[in-house]
Amino acid sequence: MVEKTGIRDVKEAMKRLKEEGYTNIYTWEDPPNAYYNWHTHPYEEVRWVLKGEITIGTKEKVYKLKSGDKLKVPAGTKHWAKVGEEGVVYLCGSKI
Repeated sequence: MVEKTGIRDVKEAMKRLKEEGYTNIYTWEDPPNAYYNWHTHPYEEVRWVLKGEITIGTKEKVYKLKSGDKLKVPAGTKHWAKVGEEGVVYLCGSKI
């Protein structure tokens, strides 16, 4: 489920992710219309959008994330991602 945090400040978002137990937190940027085909991650992953939009799809649901939105993807969940027409900047983190 998408959490509408409204937070777009990288320092505040990083602080909150650390408090939630995420590690390996980094900022990532994708160009407009970038696409990641179906894949999985070995750990729970989080994506926190700071600027732009990205759509992440699982077999169960499609999530559209906008600036300030956060999505947790459970370990082993097969998913894909498509970046919006403006590109996107987001935080990534893992929970081991």
